[in-house]
Amino acid sequence: MTLHPTPSGFTLTLAGKALLTHTPTTPAFFAGRGHERMDMYRGNFDISDTIPERAPLPHTTLDGPHFHLRRHAADDIALSFTLEETATTLHLVLTYAAPAWNRFWFRLETTPDEHVWGGGEQMSYFNLRTRRFPIWTSEPGVGRDKTSEITFQADRTGRAGGDYWTTNYPQPSFLTSRRTAFHLETTAYTVLDFRAETHHEIETWAAPTRLEFTTAPSFAALVSALSTRFGRPPGLPDWLYNGAIIGLKAGEQSFTRLEKYREAGAHIAALWCEDWAGIRQTSFGRRLFWDWQFNPARYPNLPARIAELRTQNIRFLGYTSCYLCDDGPLFAEADALGLLAKNTAGTTYRVDFGEFSCGIPDFTLPAARDWWVTRILRQNMIEIGLSGWMADFGEYLPIDAVLANGDAKLLHNAWPTIWAEVNATAARAAPEPILFWMRAGFTGSSRHSTMLWAGDQCVDFSRHDGMQTVICGALSAGLLGNAYHHSDIGGYTSLFGNVRTPELIMRWTEMAAFTPLMRTHEGNRPDHNLQVDQDPEVLAHFARFTRIWTALAPYLRHISAEAAATGLPAQRPLFLHHEDDPGTYDIQDHYLYGQDLLVAPVHAANAAEWTVYLPAGTTWTHLWTGTRHQGGQRITVPAPIGHPPVFHRAGSPFTALFESLKTIA
Repeated sequence: MTLHPTPSGFTLTLAGKALLTHTPTTPAFFAGRGHERMDMYRGNFDISDTIPERAPLPHTTLDGPHFHLRRHAADDIALSFTLEETATTLHLVLTYAAPAWNRFWFRLETTPDEHVWGGGEQMSYFNLRTRRFPIWTSEPGVGRDKTSEITFQADRTGRAGGDYWTTNYPQPSFLTSRRTAFHLETTAYTVLDFRAETHHEIETWAAPTRLEFTTAPSFAALVSALSTRFGRPPGLPDWLYNGAIIGLKAGEQSFTRLEKYREAGAHIAALWCEDWAGIRQTSFGRRLFWDWQFNPARYPNLPARIAELRTQNIRFLGYTSCYLCDDGPLFAEADALGLLAKNTAGTTYRVDFGEFSCGIPDFTLPAARDWWVTRILRQNMIEIGLSGWMADFGEYLPIDAVLANGDAKLLHNAWPTIWAEVNATAARAAPEPILFWMRAGFTGSSRHSTMLWAGDQCVDFSRHDGMQTVICGALSAGLLGNAYHHSDIGGYTSLFGNVRTPELIMRWTEMAAFTPLMRTHEGNRPDHNLQVDQDPEVLAHFARFTRIWTALAPYLRHISAEAAATGLPAQRPLFLHHEDDPGTYDIQDHYLYGQDLLVAPVHAANAAEWTVYLPAGTTWTHLWTGTRHQGGQRITVPAPIGHPPVFHRAGSPFTALFESLKTIA
C-alpha cells in the first residue's frame, strides 16, 4: 500500500490499483455545512439533515509532512493531515479542520464486483454493497422492515419500528474483498454509503481524528490485524463449559423450575435471573425494576441460594443496565452525590423508558465510574455471589444531556464502549472469572466485553428481525474483534399477536448449540409465550442439544485459544478460510464454527430439508448421516428437527469428536 504525492494531489494504491485518488478533477475530500434534526424516543432516533453547502477540496499543497487541502487555490486551509505508515497500515492523521465546516466526505475507489463487510453488527445484510448504512447506536426497532405489518404497527403505536440498518452496535469500519480495511476514527454520526459502482463515500458530522487503511495477504490475517487494532475480548470463564445458561424470571420459583431442566438431562452452567432486582409490569410486557440490588421480596435470602447452587457447580447470573430508575433508592443516592447527568435546565436528566423514567450516570466523571463499579457491580452483585450478568442498553444517551466532561452528541456513539469498560473494570477485580454480555457497542467495545449478544429479535423466522439475523450479526461483528456472539433462544420481542412456536424454539436451540453460548430467555411477554420447560418435547430436545454443546467443549476451547492468539471469531464467514472461492462471499445464513465445522441453521417454518453451499477445495461430511460431499457446490440434505445441517471438514483433528455427536440421545 503506497501513497504517491503528485504536483496537484495524491493517490493511494494497493498492488498498483488505486484505493483513493485526490486530484483537481477527481477530488476525494469534501467539506460542507449541515443542520441536523435528531429526535430520540425511547432509544429510537428520527434523524434528518439539511446541507446548504458542500464543496470539493481539490487543491493540495505540501508543507513538510503536512498535506493541506483547500476549496480554491487562494482559500484558507480547509483540512490538513500527516501520514503515519507501517508495513501493513497507512493512517491519514488530521491535524487541522476549519471551524467553518461541520460536514466531511471522503471517497474511496472501488469496482462493481468488490464485496464489503463490517459496519459493526449488521443484522440484515452481510455484504454491504449497494446500500447506505448510518452509524449511530440505537434501538434496532421492531421488525426492521418498513414493508412488514409488525414494523408498521410498531411505528404506529410506539414509534418503535426499525429499518435494515438500525443496530445496537454500529462501527465506522469495513473490510473488502481486495483484502483491505478502512476505519474512520470518530464518534460523530457517520454514514457508510456503498451505493455507487465507482466509489464508496463516507460522511461524518465532525472532523475525524484519523482515516485508517490496513492491508494483509489474506482475509484471516486482515481480521487478525483488525482484532489487534480494536481489541480482543477476555477468554471465556472455565465454568461456562459446563453447559447452558437457563434464563428464568419467576422469582423464587426459578429455582424450582431449574430442577425440571436438570431432571430432563440438561447440562447447565448457570441460572440467569434478570428479575433478581425486581420487576414492573408495563404495556410492553414484564420489565425489570432498575435499582441494582437484590429484591428480598422476590428472592428471599438470595446469597444463600447462590451459595447452594455453587455446591451443585451451577453459577447464578443477574442483569443490570447503565441507568437507575428514579423511584428506587440508588437513584437518590447517586443524585445526592452529584453523579447523574443533567438537563439543560441544570436538573437531573430523566430518560423515558416507557412508563418509567431513569437517571443516567455521568461516566465522564471518574467518581461516577468508581461509584458504579464499587457500589453496584462489586458490592451488590459480585460480593453476594453473582458470576456474571447481562450488561444491557448503552444506546440511549440523549444528545441534549449535559455531561461534566464532553459533548453528549459526540459521546452518544462512544457510550457503549464506556459502559463496557465500566463492567470490565469490575470483572477484572472479581475473585473468579466473570461473564457479562452486551448488545450495545462501538469502536473498542470488543476489548472489554466478554461476550456479544444479538439483542431483541422477534419471536419468529422473519427476514429482518427473526432468527436468521443472528447469524448475519455474528459474522459482521466477528470481523471487527468480537470473537464471541450468541442470542436469546426463541427470540425476545412478542408484540401484536406474534408468539413463539415449539418449532421456532427447537430450531433456535439447534443453532445455539453450535455457538459459544447457549442461553434461554423468557422474552418480554413470558406469560403469553411458550417456554422451554412447558412442553415435554421441546424440553427433551433442548436437553439433548445442551449435551451436544458440552460434548463440543474441547473444540470450543480450541476455538477460544485461537481467538486469544489470532483474534479470529468463533463463528466465521465461509470466505475466511476459503477466500479463493467467490461463491462464499455473499453467504450470510450459514457459517464456519471454527475452521472445521460448517453450520447452516434451518431458519424457516415447516422445512424438512435444507440447501447448503459447501466451499470449494475440500470434502465435507454430513454430521448425522456420514455422507461425504465435495465442496464448490450447493447440496440439499434432510433437515428434520433434531438434525440441523452441520458438516465437518475432511482431515480435521477433531473428526472423532464430531462423529461422536450423532450418538448423543
